[in-house]
Amino acid sequence: MNELYKDELANSVEIELLGVKYLHLKTQDGGDLYLTKYGIPYSEHLKPENWFESTWFNQHRLRLSGTSLVYKIPTRTINGLRLDLVVKWSRVGETVPLDTLTINKFINAEFNSPFEEFSLLMELRQGKTGPQGIKILTQRPLAIYVPSEKLKLWQTGRSESKIAAKILKHPDVEIDILRQYVLMYSWIKGIDLTEAAELWHLNNTERQEMLDRFTSLAIHELQLKGYRVADMKPQHIIIRPKKDVPFLRNRNGEIVYAIVDYELLERTPEHEEAVRKNNRKFYLYHMAKRFKAQPNTKLPSHLQQLNILGVDYIFGEAESTGGLLWVVGKDPDLFNYFLPERWRRTPKIPLSPTYQIFCTKTKDNIFLVWKISRVGDPPCIGNILSKLEKIIKFGYNSPFEEFSYAEQIAKGGLATVYPRAIYVTGKKSNPRIISDPSRFELFKDIKTPFGEPILTPFREYITIWGFWNGPDEFLAESDGCFYKGVDVAKAFLEKIISEQTMWKLVSLADQRIREIGFEHLRLKPDHLLISFDHTNKILLDNNGLPEIRLCNFELIRPIKQTLPT
Repeated sequence: MNELYKDELANSVEIELLGVKYLHLKTQDGGDLYLTKYGIPYSEHLKPENWFESTWFNQHRLRLSGTSLVYKIPTRTINGLRLDLVVKWSRVGETVPLDTLTINKFINAEFNSPFEEFSLLMELRQGKTGPQGIKILTQRPLAIYVPSEKLKLWQTGRSESKIAAKILKHPDVEIDILRQYVLMYSWIKGIDLTEAAELWHLNNTERQEMLDRFTSLAIHELQLKGYRVADMKPQHIIIRPKKDVPFLRNRNGEIVYAIVDYELLERTPEHEEAVRKNNRKFYLYHMAKRFKAQPNTKLPSHLQQLNILGVDYIFGEAESTGGLLWVVGKDPDLFNYFLPERWRRTPKIPLSPTYQIFCTKTKDNIFLVWKISRVGDPPCIGNILSKLEKIIKFGYNSPFEEFSYAEQIAKGGLATVYPRAIYVTGKKSNPRIISDPSRFELFKDIKTPFGEPILTPFREYITIWGFWNGPDEFLAESDGCFYKGVDVAKAFLEKIISEQTMWKLVSLADQRIREIGFEHLRLKPDHLLISFDHTNKILLDNNGLPEIRLCNFELIRPIKQTLPT
């Protein structure tokens, strides 16, 4: 590998999209190249100038059968090695040309985006689901190349609504409707079933029987592994005839075949649901142990461990949005659960009529509460006139203060909701209007690993909290035995508790907060939760009062104020 290209790889960025890790680098023509683990060893071969240069491409390409634009193309010889590639132009956003029978069976079939296609294929290749004796052979996904050129919309053949739906489904994965996406695969030796029928000189009846038998086998085994392809065709199934026998077989006598088209690959509904349940189970197990160091877990190069105001975080970029993400704890396996595409566009329920706080069920079947931070906004005073001057002078906490104080108060003995992550949107060209710049001034010397202050008016800040439905440790062992949280104000309105008990709980919380070393400048009944266990029994403390859990930290301050570190 030449020194120039070593420098290019050194300047690449490791990212993860839909569970697949890529090295992302810019090409000489201004395009983008996303290399998978299979493509990284052949990074120079996969540079567009080594296969897509117009003269080379036109002289060496071989159009393959099928309705999509797909070619076999050799790369230039580099260090004595030439690769045979299959390059395919993604049809994401185009109308799927299915026959009537297939349309009736797969009414919602849509072409995968390039990153969806690679994600599903990588998952299929792992073979973790279904009978372990079945292994579906496929091409190796090497890279995705995105030329810099932008086409006119009419030239792409894409539907704006279909692309919008893809972006809504995976908002973390950028799809430019005007750019082409070229998927690069390894070449598999062999012939497809229709070519085999011609090679063996089968008559029409024999030909149809052979095609049906193999296609049915491939569909069946895919189904057993939890996947399906909307338009499985004989041309998508590759076999390797041997000199003396018609089929290559494995040691068990089974015919060896490979599947080579994945633009309509998808999980079966049953497997899709199983994946969601498994993701939730993994999440609950790791969340219960988030503050424990993971000795056998290597920190990926795109993530870093940080500590801000005494709270441990796993920090990294949200590549698709240009945002930043701090996930509470020491476990890098939790990072992907909080990428914005997992929760930002899922259906949400507003929890307040006055400010932006929402409950949502993420794509991983996790309930979260997310809230737009009001740091820098003028405090909403309401009728708390006695603390008017103090509240205005103090202002709203930053997300990092909220999380730090929540952890400190919980350790001090007053239960709180769980702080999960802080998501920061991509940079805006113009700063938002800041009424209270004190926090931005206070935190100006605390930088992200990229050198910018952790608080900046050029970004929006979103705090992500656990939806209170039980202790983490309990749910990790007994998922489904959910607690229910009800704020104290609602409990009074629903006659679960008396007005006297409501204000007694507020007074008790205020006292405990002070004993721990903090002051809440605007503690209200709806800032406290009481809990019912999975038998719908209210949880009581040692004094026979409902257990309380603090869920608002915007106007909490340490009694002894210290500078941030």
